[in-house]
Amino acid sequence: MRQRYKPWADDYLKEKNHIALENPGLNKGKWNSVFGNENPIYVEIGSGKGQFITGMAKQYPDINFVGIEVAKSIIVSTVQKVDEEGLGNIRLLNEDANDIRSLFADNEVEQIYLNFSDPWPKNRHEKRRLTYKSFLEQYQDILSEEGQIVLKTDNRGLFEYSLVSFSEYGMKLAEVNLDLHAIEDETNVKTEYEEKFSSKGHVIYRCKAKF
Repeated sequence: MRQRYKPWADDYLKEKNHIALENPGLNKGKWNSVFGNENPIYVEIGSGKGQFITGMAKQYPDINFVGIEVAKSIIVSTVQKVDEEGLGNIRLLNEDANDIRSLFADNEVEQIYLNFSDPWPKNRHEKRRLTYKSFLEQYQDILSEEGQIVLKTDNRGLFEYSLVSFSEYGMKLAEVNLDLHAIEDETNVKTEYEEKFSSKGHVIYRCKAKF
């Protein structure tokens, strides 16, 4: 989906740099100091307009959330939500997650969320999928021993690919849910895409995997 250019985005992000952090790589290994506490750190890769991460931050105030979003025109919406609601347990990074090890130290993260990631359906784009083995190698480094990946998508192809990728990498599948909304999980915080696709009758898949 093409995003509308927002000429004010640069200035706004600089103004709100206590939320949207500049030079986040400097915080590698120091994220608890950034938040000022020893609470667990959960990371969402591709935080979109922020409905999920802000919902989670309100539901779990004793967890620190870091949202990564490469599109500047999108992340400003999340910054606005965080600022308006005064959510001190969220920090946002306008970064590409291709080198996530440059942002977090080994064992620094407790959970990684991959919500409605780009499925990159063409075979030649396999390496771009966020569940490709090169990404799993990075996740394994930054996740704690008990850490896990939580994947949600409406794309069956990506879901099946990810299950195979996790298994081939030697990961353990803690959950494989072929119709998330059918179980009425009250703890599930919906993303914008999740609401959009489920309203059109799409099935929502979820899995949880550990190294």
